[in-house]
Amino acid sequence: MRPDELKLLVIFDVIMIEKSITQAASSLSMTQPAVSNAVSRMRVLWKDKLFVPDGRRIQPTTYANNLWGKVRDSLYNINQALTPDIFEAKSAIRTFRVALPDIALNALWLDLRKLFEKEAPGLNLHAVPYTINRTKLLLDAADVDLVIGQSNRSLENICTEHLFDTDYVCVMRKNHPLSNKHLTVEEFSLAEHLLVSLSGDIASPTDQALQELGLKRRIAFTVNSFTSAVPIIKESNLIAILPTDLIHEHIEGSELAITAPPFNIPNSSISMLWHTRQSADIGLSWLRKHIKRIFIKRRDFQVKQVMKFIN
Repeated sequence: MRPDELKLLVIFDVIMIEKSITQAASSLSMTQPAVSNAVSRMRVLWKDKLFVPDGRRIQPTTYANNLWGKVRDSLYNINQALTPDIFEAKSAIRTFRVALPDIALNALWLDLRKLFEKEAPGLNLHAVPYTINRTKLLLDAADVDLVIGQSNRSLENICTEHLFDTDYVCVMRKNHPLSNKHLTVEEFSLAEHLLVSLSGDIASPTDQALQELGLKRRIAFTVNSFTSAVPIIKESNLIAILPTDLIHEHIEGSELAITAPPFNIPNSSISMLWHTRQSADIGLSWLRKHIKRIFIKRRDFQVKQVMKFIN
C-alpha cells in the first residue's frame, strides 16, 4: 500500500464516523474542499461512488460499508499505537455520542451538563435514539461511543458494564376504579393497558409473565417514550407497568395510584455497552465512571422514595 492510500483510508475512516464531509474536515483539521478532493481520489482508486447525499448528511454505499468493516479496527489500533489516548478533562475537546432511552437521558443529562461546565468545558454530549435491537448496529458502525439500555445477552465485540436492575410498579390515575382495591392478577389482565415500546414491539416481560399464568391483557395504547406515558395515565382509565425510576418524580402530591404488580415481573438489566475497539479509550472510561456514579446516587434515593407510596 502506498502512503497516499493510507492517508485516504484515514480520511475515509473519519467520514464514515461523521457521516458528513464538513464534520470530517473539522475533525481532521482540513478544509472541506481538501476532503472533497480526497473523496474524488478514493472514488477513482476504489471504483465506487462510496457516499451518497442524505439531507444534510451522507450515507455510505454497500462497498464503503464492507470496506470499513475490514479496515476500521486496524486503523484504530494503528492510531492508538502511534498516538496513545491522552485525556485531560479540563482541556479535552471532544464530542461523545450516546444512545439511550428518554428515561435515562432525564436521569443523567442535567447532572452531566453541570459536571462538564465545572470540569470539562470543551466536551460535547449528543443523545441518539435508542432501541435494544439497534445496539450492536450502532456500536459496530461507530455511530455512537456508548449505549445505555437493556443487556439481555452477550454481543460479539461489545463490552458491557452493569448499572442496575430495573424494578417495576403498576400505575394508574388516583381515582381509577382499581386504585382502592387489592389488585388481583385477573383484574390486572382485564384492564386496558398502556405500554411503553421504544421499538413498536408489543411483546414485553409483563406479557411473558402473564402468558405463563395462562392469561393475557389488552394493549389499548402504546407510546414510544417513557415520559409521555404518565400524562396519559393521569387523564385516562389506562393502567401501566412502569419502572420505579420514572415514577419517582411524579409521586409527591401525585394524581397517580401506585401499587406492586400482582405477579412477578422479571427485572431488566440496564448496562452501559461499548465496542471493544474503544476498550482503551481513556475519555470514554472517564465518561462511563461519571455516568455510573450519577445513576447509583440517584437510583438509591428514588427507589426508597417510591416504595413509601406503594399501596
